[in-house]
Amino acid sequence: MTSPFKAWNSSLVFRVTSTIVALSFIIIWLLGSALYNQISSGIFDEKLKLSILDAQSTARNTQLQLTFSQYQDKAALKLIFSEILAVPPKTFESAARELAIFTYKDTGSRYRFDGTSNLLEPKSVPESLREKTRVASTTNSSTKWERTDLQYVDGKVEPAIAVGHILTIKGAGKYEFYVLFSLAQQSRTMSLILNYLWLTGIALTLLIGLITFFVLRRLISPIRDAARVAEELTAGNLELRMDIQGQDEIASLGYSFNEMAVSLQQQISRLENLSKLQQRFVSDVSHELRTPLTTIRMASQVIYSARENFEPTVTRSAELLISQIERFESLLTDLLEVSRFDAQAAILEIEEIDLTTLVKETIDYLHPSQDRIIHLWAPDKPVLVDVDPRRIKRIIRNLISNAVDHREDKNIDIQIEETDNEVSIGVRDYGVGFNYIDKKLLFERFWRADSSRARTTGGTGLGLSIALEDARLHQGEIDVWGEPTKGAHFVLTIPKFAGGTINSKPISAQPE
Repeated sequence: MTSPFKAWNSSLVFRVTSTIVALSFIIIWLLGSALYNQISSGIFDEKLKLSILDAQSTARNTQLQLTFSQYQDKAALKLIFSEILAVPPKTFESAARELAIFTYKDTGSRYRFDGTSNLLEPKSVPESLREKTRVASTTNSSTKWERTDLQYVDGKVEPAIAVGHILTIKGAGKYEFYVLFSLAQQSRTMSLILNYLWLTGIALTLLIGLITFFVLRRLISPIRDAARVAEELTAGNLELRMDIQGQDEIASLGYSFNEMAVSLQQQISRLENLSKLQQRFVSDVSHELRTPLTTIRMASQVIYSARENFEPTVTRSAELLISQIERFESLLTDLLEVSRFDAQAAILEIEEIDLTTLVKETIDYLHPSQDRIIHLWAPDKPVLVDVDPRRIKRIIRNLISNAVDHREDKNIDIQIEETDNEVSIGVRDYGVGFNYIDKKLLFERFWRADSSRARTTGGTGLGLSIALEDARLHQGEIDVWGEPTKGAHFVLTIPKFAGGTINSKPISAQPE
């Protein structure tokens, strides 16, 4: 099962659809919240306005009723208060309106009366509202109100608005009079509106997501087809083309893509033919030159053997002739090896050898005075490996020759390290080094960092290229490090056993 994180990285449809759905949800939520707040505020303001008017009317009627009873005794006054608080209980169809009366502290005990309607808890009236109501009676301020909860003795609780007034009975005292209006019906209405808003928002978000998904699938499908065809072209199936329908922009893209594929096919075919001709030319020329070169070498050997009987200038010419023939023969050998690699005809002749001995023999062959210039660090015991000695020796010879040519009169360090399954040979010089751009070209055929030096020392530009191919034949690798003026470090790593693979590298290309 594909994880969301992987789908996010690999699918443009999923990424765009998810982004649009998320943004749509946020926008719908913001708009829905604003709309809900406006509706809620409007419903509450309307309820508050009606509640204040109703409370003021109730307070006036109650005040008139109490004014007519100012000369009655305590029992009659208590009966009047009971009649005032005898509010019908709330039903499902109608909203509750409860009353609460509290006596001022300085009212005489004879006229004290505290009570609520329908077993309403006195704490339903907030103390803060009572304080504001008492203050308002002394300053003749407007009617005071607060939001609160209707709390009944049976534990039922409902949101409500409490509106406060002061009632006065001449000769008796002042009373706090509160009318509380239930907001349960408004709460149910707002809950219903909120549920509809949520359902509408979710439905809109899903519809936007589905529309986006299908539109993007329609747009992305040709792009996926183009990617699939491009992968097939990369894999070598040059005959595959895109299916084109219609004449819109996507179809125009398909036409252009198919034309590009045709052009690439023609160019690749032309280059393949040219490459085959080039490889055949190199192979044929190399083989054809072998015969005359052998004849020339035999003749030059005869002349070289008799050089003591010649004049000094002829003797020097004989020496130059033999050296240049050797250089020419080395070039032909490299070209023949390259042609074998191109034809995939190179094979390994595996033998078990001591790699340390092979390295020492190569050093002695290249530079007999290795004690002064080349320093070798190797294990005390033999390093036995299953390799093609000729090819491994050629790799080492190329790496050491390259280090000698660029060492700038400084020493060369050669190190051999092994593990249970791998062995590495590091060749480190401290000469001119190379930059980042040259590093990418080191193993290119016929490329030389310094053409003049290469010509002086007889380089062909094929040494490192052939060395890399030989390493790959052994399932090995050549890692390289270098910096200008700090030298270079080439590390050959190969499996110790034929057919093995590299799991670790005993020597790192980055020098310590």
